Amino acid sequence: MSGRRIAISGATGLVGTALANALRANGDAVIAIGRAPRKPEDVRWDPERGEIEHDKLESLDAVVHLAGENIADGRWTARKKAKIASSRVQGTRLVAQTLAKLKQPPPALVSASASGFYGDRGDMIVDHTCTAGTGFLAEVCQSWEAAALPANAVGIRICHPRIGIVLTPSGGALKRMLLPFRLGLGGRLGSGRQWVSWISLADLVTVLMRSISDPELRGPFDAVTQNPVTNAEFTRVLARVLHRPAFLPVPRFALRILLGEMAGPLVFTSCRVQPKRLVELGHRFATPSLEEALVSMIGKE
Repeated sequence: MSGRRIAISGATGLVGTALANALRANGDAVIAIGRAPRKPEDVRWDPERGEIEHDKLESLDAVVHLAGENIADGRWTARKKAKIASSRVQGTRLVAQTLAKLKQPPPALVSASASGFYGDRGDMIVDHTCTAGTGFLAEVCQSWEAAALPANAVGIRICHPRIGIVLTPSGGALKRMLLPFRLGLGGRLGSGRQWVSWISLADLVTVLMRSISDPELRGPFDAVTQNPVTNAEFTRVLARVLHRPAFLPVPRFALRILLGEMAGPLVFTSCRVQPKRLVELGHRFATPSLEEALVSMIGKE
């Protein structure tokens, strides 16, 4: 289906930009929700003040809500943690409440969540049917998803893709890792036994596009590939793809000094997630294994 009108919050971010480009290539019109609209049809909002141009949200085919404070940008001070939580919860609540009041609301709201929902589960395999974990990010994810309930109450189909580590050389974790690994300075983080649940940016875009159009997708589901790896395996594969050694492990204490509180949730938390719902629906990932994903993105050097 093409010719749809899709609104995206966070449309200028890493994932939002890739999704917007894919939708436009599909023949869809993209309306950006942001603080500084670039086009007349874009929607201005200010989540902190509870302001949004609601009239421009009438008669859309879907809304994809991706906006939120970057969790890995800066140390986790009390102020930073408050912004991480409020940007997700307040923004989602504003979108959901606004859509619920429209005369012609969209049939679908894709409201992002994260695999941080599960907290630290060690070697345990988890999926969307599991209960929430504990800790700051798990609590944020629970409140984040709950904030979309007003839209669900009026019959809008809500999707919560719980997104894992998004791999792309254009940004995020992989971009930060490439330089030290290319210099032969890569290695596992801490023990390396922690599980990493990941998805390529290209595969995530495909999942989000399916979320927009597939009525079978609703509620929470996991936007990760079916092949999570340990951190030690991740570093070995990345080094092999780059034809570099990876023998310089970074000790746990050094990461705690460097990153502070966020080292635990972002580096040492072990989350072994399976995309059970997507598999049940027959979804196929373009790059389900880590090595083929990395080769497709950065090639063999």
